[in-house]
Amino acid sequence: AEEMGITLQNTSYSVNIKERLDFSCAIFDRSGELVANAPHIPVHLGSMSESVTSLIQACGNTLQPGDVYISNNPYNGGTHLPDITAITPIFLPDLPTPVFYVASRGHHADIGGITPGSMPPHSTSIEQEGLLIDNFQLVAGGRFRLAEVLALLADAIYPARNPQQNIADLQAQIAANERGVQALLAMVEKYGLATVEAYMQHVRDNAEESVRQAISVLNPGTFTYLMDDGCQIQVEIAIDRSTRSATIDFTGTSPQQHTNLNAPLAICKAVVLYVFRTLVDDDIPLNAGCLKPLHIIVPTGSMLHPQFPAAVVAGNVETSQAIANALYGALGIMAAAQGTMNNFTFGTDRYQYYETICGGSGAGATFHGTDAVQTHMTNSRLTDPEVLELRFPVLLESFRIRANSGGSGKYSGGNGVTRRIRCLEAMKMGILSGHRSIPPFGLAGGAPGAVGRNQIERQDGSLAEPLHRRIESLGSKAEVEMNVNDIFSIDTPGGGGFG
Repeated sequence: AEEMGITLQNTSYSVNIKERLDFSCAIFDRSGELVANAPHIPVHLGSMSESVTSLIQACGNTLQPGDVYISNNPYNGGTHLPDITAITPIFLPDLPTPVFYVASRGHHADIGGITPGSMPPHSTSIEQEGLLIDNFQLVAGGRFRLAEVLALLADAIYPARNPQQNIADLQAQIAANERGVQALLAMVEKYGLATVEAYMQHVRDNAEESVRQAISVLNPGTFTYLMDDGCQIQVEIAIDRSTRSATIDFTGTSPQQHTNLNAPLAICKAVVLYVFRTLVDDDIPLNAGCLKPLHIIVPTGSMLHPQFPAAVVAGNVETSQAIANALYGALGIMAAAQGTMNNFTFGTDRYQYYETICGGSGAGATFHGTDAVQTHMTNSRLTDPEVLELRFPVLLESFRIRANSGGSGKYSGGNGVTRRIRCLEAMKMGILSGHRSIPPFGLAGGAPGAVGRNQIERQDGSLAEPLHRRIESLGSKAEVEMNVNDIFSIDTPGGGGFG
């Protein structure tokens, strides 16, 4: 899975995948259960098996060697529309059905929608967020279906803005999958199918036992997590020490929203999987075995189990972070991290860019939070300034740690950052963020972290007259027209303190 990721990074085109590493790769058994993953993006990894099982249910009897399928359907195992999953079935000679699957999920720089970068802050339906793809055949018997893919990318109310970039990244995903295919076939050639499948089961059995051991020392708890727009995540965690299992019940969570904070069910499961995996102090791969001791209850029609055509683009990035913080809060283990990915987009019809911005992590009972780090459900880099400024008409004005933004306590929360980007030509910029009004909570008497802040610095006078800058404050979500030399300034939240 790690080799697949290296191949994807080396062969991709977009800054999103090549530089920010906003992708994930994983290996699945013949039934579509997650066996092993590389340490990529947690929100991808816990949800990808639902995309694979969806393909098996829809096309399992017609899959052939040399096929590759793609999907981004949030109601069928996907997360949000920019995340496209490429799935390759693996066949052995004389066996009619696949014995394994490999998959790579990449965040594409644009997949259409009402905003360049396909992360619209104010979308209210899925069609406004871009092109929905449901088990589309990308490669048939080794032939890349170029004409059909180009037709697909154009077939939406708001079509993809840069199809050639999508094509380049999809071909990189095919290459990554092929690397996984070759490695697994070589393993079968060396050890035999029975041995490889047995070890796939051992890996999951070990993960299950590791999570049961972690559960055995946890305490039950409840938590109500408030979000900037008035929504709440309600969770109750019950521990059964006799079976070393846990029930995670989200009853009481806000209903499906008219905004885009709805998180598909696959995301909720991914967060639960991530949180309980982090409680295991052992080097095990995240896989389906981790879920065996966990019973998850999510009410249908809530914002964590939305129904089509709900908008979901922020559910993957913002609501997932809220779920993670709520789970740690219910367990009493860790104060809130920044609780947002600070999703920043800019572009025109010619170019599109997206990034998530680091902040403070939460403190725990024995450790301080960390400054300027990607927290919980995201694990991507920020683009190097040189690459950012080479590929796009912007200047990174400043990027620094935001002093004293972490919550105080016996153990202090980590500090957020300040990131200011100057426009060198007119363009549209957008921010989709959280914790701009409600601070990330502290625990056990620790202070909350500082809220984030989004603002525009308008260049009303000449560059030689910096005092003529006009400040416009923005909320958690905003989309603005920027002029030459205007600056978009983002302060990210700090983590909560503990004790």
